[in-house]
Amino acid sequence: MILLFERQLKLMIFRKLSKFLKFESHNTIILFLILSGLSCQSIPDGTGFKEPEDPNPVSLSGWEQTVPGLHVAFGSIDQRYKYHYPPATRGQESWYGSAWKGERINIQLKIWSREPVHNIEVVCSDLSSGSGDLIDANNINIFPVRFLLTDEFSAGCGFRDHDTIPVHLVSDMLEYNQRFNLDENTLRPVWLTIDLPADAIPGTYEGIIRVSYKGGDDIGMPLILNIHDLLLPSPSEWSFHLDLWQNPWAVARYYGVDPWSDEHIEILLPYLEMLAKAGQKCITATIIHLPWGVQTYDNFDSMIEWTHLGDGKWEYDYSVFDRWVTLAMRAGITRQINCFTMVPWGNQVRYFDVDSSDYVTKILETGSSDYADIWRPFLSDFRNHLQKKGWLDKALIAVDERHLDEMKDLVGLLEEAAPEFRIALAGRYLKELDDDIYDLSVVFRIFLDKDIIKERVDRGMPTTFYTSCAMPESPNNFTFSPPAEQAWLGWHAASRGFTGYLRWAYNSWVEDPVTDSRFRKWPAGDTYQIYPGPRSSIRFERLREGIQDFEKIRILRNLAEETGQNEKLKELEGILDRFTPEEINKEPADYWINKGKALINELSDWAENDISKR
Repeated sequence: MILLFERQLKLMIFRKLSKFLKFESHNTIILFLILSGLSCQSIPDGTGFKEPEDPNPVSLSGWEQTVPGLHVAFGSIDQRYKYHYPPATRGQESWYGSAWKGERINIQLKIWSREPVHNIEVVCSDLSSGSGDLIDANNINIFPVRFLLTDEFSAGCGFRDHDTIPVHLVSDMLEYNQRFNLDENTLRPVWLTIDLPADAIPGTYEGIIRVSYKGGDDIGMPLILNIHDLLLPSPSEWSFHLDLWQNPWAVARYYGVDPWSDEHIEILLPYLEMLAKAGQKCITATIIHLPWGVQTYDNFDSMIEWTHLGDGKWEYDYSVFDRWVTLAMRAGITRQINCFTMVPWGNQVRYFDVDSSDYVTKILETGSSDYADIWRPFLSDFRNHLQKKGWLDKALIAVDERHLDEMKDLVGLLEEAAPEFRIALAGRYLKELDDDIYDLSVVFRIFLDKDIIKERVDRGMPTTFYTSCAMPESPNNFTFSPPAEQAWLGWHAASRGFTGYLRWAYNSWVEDPVTDSRFRKWPAGDTYQIYPGPRSSIRFERLREGIQDFEKIRILRNLAEETGQNEKLKELEGILDRFTPEEINKEPADYWINKGKALINELSDWAENDISKR
């Protein structure tokens, strides 16, 4: 309650200052983040954040062998380091890597001490090549990693008794760069991303990551980066079909603003921009109340207000729907508008009834005359509205995990009443309706033959896969999942021929998402991939990394085919064949990811040399 009051008080100040100073929208967001303590500014003399109390007894094992003083080393991006434990191995004193132009690189530092250390600050120099070319330090982002509470997979989906499921601290949330403290016998990971410009000059670059702290000498960590003369396109041009479902109501609740107010719209924009920069293709739009029933802490309402005027006449208010779609497109998400849903969980449709001056909820079975009678006028009106907005070719009727008979009823009604609408389905592959499902996402581990995937992709039909709380435990996107599993998902898509990946929750936050990622129904972190701020996460950055790898694989495949390099193609397909559910049960995701990345680096050398000879 205190936290909510603080947010509301800061927001009130934010509103008054923004009106008084007449800030532009970008500046008002910056102002709000500063007032919220979320900005990139350095916090003088101490830390701007504090972890929740560790629920497990602190083990001093290993700390007595730790040499006094502040320790800094490069760690592995495949590890989640523990708050109260020194690292098992010291790590590297310098970092070397290679990348393409336009790529984002992930790096992780680990900083630890057996005594308290104050005012630690991490900065990075420009990266410079021997010929004087520069990668500006502004392209390097530094994020102290915060810890929060998580649980374990246990039984997966279903009610979770938090008194019986073990709980522990886990590193995941990427905080904005600021000074921080170390308590005694603690470790702080620091995540770095380097965004390489598309016009970067190829070559070898060097720089220094500098760690300063109160009362000690600065520690310099050398960084060496080789940039290939190969270009990764911008996220808007990626072929990967990313579909993470957005929840704008969670944002309104967390910041204490009215849904769809001007303040809400301003706060939403950077969340959508962050998603667009990961290659998101789909806008999640709701056309009815509670399309999934009660599945999240913040339930989904309808973005379209239905009003029954009597005598079979209806009126539909699209103002919220239009505002949301316009905002998402402004952020860069422009491929599809997935409209949920004509086959809701529970088969309920709610509308306002003028005669009774109240909301009415009806349970309507697909295929019934009542179902058709309520949906026909909506489809006609919705189609006309979308046509006027220029969005009809982007809008799909989206359905989540419904049965064959229900889907047949839906297809039949759409063919009769509004054949212009295409269908998106997340669920099982329904052979009988293959031609009718444009955007198909099948649940992971439900085998779909490669020939079926290829045939659909050749027809231009997005064909993806998704993970959920039910299956599998590994790989997945929970706060306790090994980080490499998120990158593995992009490689699995390339292996099977899928066009992308779907996840049901981008930001369906729990009550206090920056402190406790657990939820009453699903394993911790299942309902969200990013944090308020917006702050990214280790999970989200590794997922984005896997998507980049997918794009690099696509480019290298095409180049090998164009140049007749069958041996190179064979090498690539050979490693991709190992990104299967069976193989990840034998060796963890990081094993396969690192083997795959090593091959990509070899093929990048070949491709760079091949291009230079042309």
